[in-house]
Amino acid sequence: MDGPFKAAILIVSTTAARDPSADASATVLREVLTQDGGGRWDVVDERIVSDSVLDIQRSIMPWTDGPDAVHLVVTTGGTGFSVADVTPEAVAPMIHKTAPGLVHAMLSASLAITPFAMMSRPTAGVRNRTVIVTLPGSPKGAKENLQAIIKTLPHACLQAAGSNSRALHAGGVKKLEADAGIDRSSSQASAQTPASAPAHHHHHGHSHGHSHGPGQGHGHASLQRFTTPSSTSTAHLSNDISLGPTRRYRESPYPMISVDDALALIAEHTPGPQAETVKVDENIVGLVLAEDVQAKENVPAFRASIVDGYAVVVPKDGKVKGVFPVAGVSHAAPGELPPLKEGEVARITTGAPLPPGATAVIMVEDTTLKTMTDDGKEEKEVEIQADGVTDGANVREVGSDIAQGAVILKQGEQISGVGGEIGLLAAVGAAEARAYRRPVVGILSTGDEIVNHDRPGGLKLGEVRDTNRVTLMAAAREWGFPVVDLGIASDRPGTLEETLRAGLRDADVLVTTGGVSMGELDLLKPTIERALGGTIHFGRVAMKPGKPTTFATVPVKDNAGRRLNKVVFSLPGNPASALVTFHLFVLPSLHKQSGVAPVGLPRVPVTLAHDFGLDPRPEFHRVVVSIGQDGLLTASSTGGQRSSKVGSLRSANALLCLPGGSGKLEKGLRVEALLMSSIRSG
Repeated sequence: MDGPFKAAILIVSTTAARDPSADASATVLREVLTQDGGGRWDVVDERIVSDSVLDIQRSIMPWTDGPDAVHLVVTTGGTGFSVADVTPEAVAPMIHKTAPGLVHAMLSASLAITPFAMMSRPTAGVRNRTVIVTLPGSPKGAKENLQAIIKTLPHACLQAAGSNSRALHAGGVKKLEADAGIDRSSSQASAQTPASAPAHHHHHGHSHGHSHGPGQGHGHASLQRFTTPSSTSTAHLSNDISLGPTRRYRESPYPMISVDDALALIAEHTPGPQAETVKVDENIVGLVLAEDVQAKENVPAFRASIVDGYAVVVPKDGKVKGVFPVAGVSHAAPGELPPLKEGEVARITTGAPLPPGATAVIMVEDTTLKTMTDDGKEEKEVEIQADGVTDGANVREVGSDIAQGAVILKQGEQISGVGGEIGLLAAVGAAEARAYRRPVVGILSTGDEIVNHDRPGGLKLGEVRDTNRVTLMAAAREWGFPVVDLGIASDRPGTLEETLRAGLRDADVLVTTGGVSMGELDLLKPTIERALGGTIHFGRVAMKPGKPTTFATVPVKDNAGRRLNKVVFSLPGNPASALVTFHLFVLPSLHKQSGVAPVGLPRVPVTLAHDFGLDPRPEFHRVVVSIGQDGLLTASSTGGQRSSKVGSLRSANALLCLPGGSGKLEKGLRVEALLMSSIRSG
């Protein structure tokens, strides 16, 4: 057929029907159709209905009946044993041809993960020319079920739509499997495994990747790979940690993506900022305004003098000449002032209010003292010789600085501690403002070999001091974000899961280090996906350092019972990798959740102070950027760049963006750098 297959998604949930934000399954299903479906699916419609047989049937029939019928309808929710679960009862009567094979495939895949899958009641079949499949309501279960059948669904839809079966099956089963992207050898291997083992057969490789300190787990020789990585993988989930080391993957199931694609996924899946009312005090520094701020009052609130001199009542001819008695004094202090008459003057100081009746101010430089009071302490008379004086001369009018109701700061502006924004808010009487809250960052280190950096005494064989946690906590605080110290989690599934769940309760963003490579004790990805029901959006990035960097979202419920996603960044354990990937990937997510724009590190052009060798992968080289006497910014390497070398972090204030390739970039070339802190003078 020409063009993609058309699919429709039906969310069956009374809760989601009341509050669409409570649903998390639809997004997961769209991702499976897009990412696992080989670009062959187009989701043309999506609806949410309550747990009602009639509502379900009324929603499906327009998709399946008529000339514009879709090829596939997937429902999620209502397939369990609950009294309200009626999706199979609604769908079964609508089906013209049942599809028990699809049901068996989904149940087999789920039973390989948990025996509780037997509590699901999936239904599948064909109505007219549309394939209908019912999936569980949990995002994790829905994802696993759809992934189990996604590669065979195009063939099913072609048959249901009336394609010629003889032509479809020409070439035999092997050709069908190849066209569907099914790895026959992987399927056979799965079929030969013990009955207790899951049918998923992924591939992994590499070694356990904590390495929180110098020299942990690696020498400083180049890593060597003696075989060519496979170009394809049928895997979709991380290691199944229940199978033991002999069944772990030998190649990563996660495609290697570019840094730009990784940043795009972070931007797409990071939640938007949340507004709150905050006091206008020193704690507002760094926050971004969530709405415009209007002046509640005029500034100044009264007519004030802009000079030291004498307040006068200007005659019609504008001539203020002669000797005038000093009728009073107006200082820049609150108090009642007597009215001023024509022919009188009142001494006035800068910023002081004009006496009632005064229309202008004559500068003290334009006057002469004529007489004093008897005690010699006050002025009694002054002489003024001024022509052409107009009303309002040397007077700051009410609201001339800021008019009541004027917008003084706009939504999206960030409050600094040096730019005067707090003073501006204070000037107009703004005691509170609406601003985006800073996300709380939870920092966790993982690994049985990791010990606190300040533990007294020497290290035992294999122990490594935790440099990452304290470093990342300091970096997050330096950028203005509150931090929760989640400590160190051991390499045991239950302990790690418990720590992650606690972190998701206390923090908005989780940042972990270690446990993201290919070893049998690298448990973060399996725990996120299999235990927490999270979605890993990427698990490998084509960059140096930081290739195994992982970004995921995990569905949680807030205190109000609303479903939302929190982001998890699992960074490599090597110190340099952790700090580089924090600034490159975590910081943009924190900025988005804070309303800061543009997100991430500022980018500046720099001149290379010496030659820089290139790596096949794009590299973010730790450098010191300084400004020379010629005013140009220059970049100098901090030294050896192996990701486990703590010394390469010393004094680095920028990341030099080097392209992947061979050879070198020569001294004097212009390259972009990402600034992590202030520029040094040369």
